[in-house]
Amino acid sequence: MNHTLVRDEQALKKAFISFLVPVMSANILQSLGQIFGMFLVGRYLGVDALAAISAFFPFFFFLMAFAIGLGSGSSILVGQTYGAGNVDKMKQVVGVTLAATTLLSVVVAIFGGVFIETILRIMQTPENIFVQSVAYARILFFTLPIMFLYMVYTTFLRGVGDSKTPFIFLVISVVANIAFLPVLMFGWLGLPQLGLNGAAYASVFSNLITLVLLLLYLHKKQHSLRLDRTVLQYFKLKKDILSSLLKLAIPASISMVAISVAEIAIIGFVNIYGSSATAAYGVVNQIGGYAQMPAMSIAIATSVFVAQALGASSTEMIQQIRQIGVRLNYVLGGIFIGVMYLFAKPILGLFIDHAETLSIAKDYLFITFWSYLIFGHMQTVTATMRATGVVLWPTIFLVLTIWACEVPAAYFLSHHTPLGLNGVWTAYSLAFCVNFIFQYTYFKTKWKKKTLQVMLRD
Repeated sequence: MNHTLVRDEQALKKAFISFLVPVMSANILQSLGQIFGMFLVGRYLGVDALAAISAFFPFFFFLMAFAIGLGSGSSILVGQTYGAGNVDKMKQVVGVTLAATTLLSVVVAIFGGVFIETILRIMQTPENIFVQSVAYARILFFTLPIMFLYMVYTTFLRGVGDSKTPFIFLVISVVANIAFLPVLMFGWLGLPQLGLNGAAYASVFSNLITLVLLLLYLHKKQHSLRLDRTVLQYFKLKKDILSSLLKLAIPASISMVAISVAEIAIIGFVNIYGSSATAAYGVVNQIGGYAQMPAMSIAIATSVFVAQALGASSTEMIQQIRQIGVRLNYVLGGIFIGVMYLFAKPILGLFIDHAETLSIAKDYLFITFWSYLIFGHMQTVTATMRATGVVLWPTIFLVLTIWACEVPAAYFLSHHTPLGLNGVWTAYSLAFCVNFIFQYTYFKTKWKKKTLQVMLRD
């Protein structure tokens, strides 16, 4: 942490934005790559293939939640140790996280690959897309270790304040994925025509190539996070670090699991309305990534800067960092969401040429997107608390909101009111508002009174 930032709020704001821009650019680029894939699938393989991806996504997100939790926790610990200037402890965090991620990814890959048919049946996946969904899912599950390791290494880099390197390698990943997609889907260059499975293989190959190139780059640059003997000697489940990592990772994973299980329940409500509704759900969720992008990016930046400030014993900066994040959320988020509302029909029309699906998707977008501003404010507040090690109550509030508000509301409004399918979409906005009230009340009444300390010490 640059100590001049403590005394100069303008310098802090500039540093925050400099970190934020590559993070947002990375998220935009990643979404563009995903949307390009959705475009190819939707336009050339049809609505059923598009629905097959959408039907599988909530369960995939459920299992990805564990890796996201580990990555999020390690980013905070890396940030705190880096801010304190303790490089050896930082390498210990990296080694332990890599060991835990490797073990987890193998377990999740086997579990997902074996039980995917049963899970998709439980989710009431429409019969006309069931076989495609299973085949697509198994390819991604059995190659999860590659994706997990790539994800955690990018979180390490962001933990030390480097958002540019992950962005550069994401460019490589997206370009590779776009290059592989048509070749594998349509059987160009003499390769077999794999259809929807080609989209899965394109993702796997692009992640593998990018991970290898990233590790080689860090080694060549003699980066402090490179995978060398000093990191590999800590490639074990070291108790003290693992304990701190799990203290952060488990609540984060529980939060993600709660969200993903809720999505599994909700897509069951959506699937009742047929494959057009399922396809609309998938497309709007992809586009919704853009509307949520400022919120998620600002939360990442807030978490990293707060963790480094705490590690450098600059607790007076934390309030400034949070305020910068909140203001940027409303400015940037407002711009993104405004564009979505103004150009909803032409944007959705890029991926959907089926009138019923387009109408459903437009309703979903208009009902929910405004509430992403509330979601963004809440994300900044919880990121501030998480970066200081306060994770239990924010997690409890999130889980309560989802299972006591969102899922029951989605069921009731869609089954017992004239809203029908639109009741499902309404439940999302309601849940964002309720969760914000819980989180902000705790932040104001409890968190501000706590004595903040780093989680790892020599």
